[in-house]
Amino acid sequence: LYLSYMTRAEENYLKALYHLSGREDALVSTTELADRLETKPSSATDMLQKLHEKSLVAYTKYKGAKLSEEGRQKASQIVRKHRLWEVFLVDKLDFGWEEVHEIAEQLEHIKSPELVERLDQFLGCPTTDPHGDPIPDQKGQVVAISKTLLADQPLQSSVTLMGIKDSDADFLTYLSQKGIKLGSCITVLDKEPFDQSMTIEIDGQMHFISKTISTNIYVQTL
Repeated sequence: LYLSYMTRAEENYLKALYHLSGREDALVSTTELADRLETKPSSATDMLQKLHEKSLVAYTKYKGAKLSEEGRQKASQIVRKHRLWEVFLVDKLDFGWEEVHEIAEQLEHIKSPELVERLDQFLGCPTTDPHGDPIPDQKGQVVAISKTLLADQPLQSSVTLMGIKDSDADFLTYLSQKGIKLGSCITVLDKEPFDQSMTIEIDGQMHFISKTISTNIYVQTL
């Protein structure tokens, strides 16, 4: 979809609504949206009214907003670009997974649909980004991945790291320093009943991790 008539700010609002509404397409409050974009609720209200006039958002005063069908499609393509660029930066330019989000935030606003599709082909049509998040296809569809939190795994279970719930750069840097990355095979050795901290094994190395960490890692049973 050609997004040239949309400003960067409008694209950012659509993307934020896409992330906040989830697959259920839930109504998002103005306050929640403003918090996500680090702006004032009054500014968010003004933008939602603009997007409502463009038929990209269904906005109800005092209740909130949700993406229209057209808005969701456009938002999915912005997310698609962002995640494809993240794959490119990690796989082809050797950036760390903690470095790519801010750069992809800039690259996602490039308008050329042909560039995006050539990028997709060049990368081999990936279905997930470097953090394990699904990449929407041209139609906005995503492949659902069955995954649960590491915190919920029983003792002696062996799982594969499939994604990160919190893509904060400091958290990703911490994981990298521990040698924890996508595809890592993790075995749960022990779990402390008091604070739910865990002892895990990755590639023969033992690590002690807090509940904060284990509740931010998505895994899939081997």
